[in-house]
Amino acid sequence: MSIPIDPQALATLFAEGRTHSAWLDKPVPDALIEQLYAQVSLGPTAVNSCPGRFVFVRTTEGKAKLAPCLSKGNLEKTMSAPVTVIVAYDEDFPETLPELFPFADARSWYAGQPALITENALRNSSLQAGYLILAARALGLDTGPMSGFDAKALDEAFFAGTTWNSNLLINLGYADASKLRDRLPRLPFDRACILA
Repeated sequence: MSIPIDPQALATLFAEGRTHSAWLDKPVPDALIEQLYAQVSLGPTAVNSCPGRFVFVRTTEGKAKLAPCLSKGNLEKTMSAPVTVIVAYDEDFPETLPELFPFADARSWYAGQPALITENALRNSSLQAGYLILAARALGLDTGPMSGFDAKALDEAFFAGTTWNSNLLINLGYADASKLRDRLPRLPFDRACILA
């Protein structure tokens, strides 16, 4: 049975968690990135498929390769972020299922079904991106998830010759909170939810 976390921890994850666009010039240690992935990897995915793949772009060379793939509105904030995570998904994830889900022949469920593979890989890597945002906040990092990139160009730049495809980007680091705008509104329960 899960135990509720304390109100401040909950606030760190949600009420105080924001999408950031301005970053402090403070590097994110590789050990913290590894700790972040260790937490992300524990989040549930369908049949423990774990199709998410993560490229932590943090070098000058990596950013130079990423820059031409970005929309104009995302260029400056991404270049100034200490790390940009390319959240991708692996179309070949069924090959890992004998290792990750040994209780059944789950690999056979996807055999010859490329549309099902893509659907499940995209859905579950998106879940893993959500885990990454929450884990980053829990570890004291700030995030800025975004679309706004040329997926074909990014895939050619980073994933040519592989079975990986880009899903979304998440800027990661220590934010300059003084540049935040007021939080935008959210839909209330009665407009977004149904109790059935």
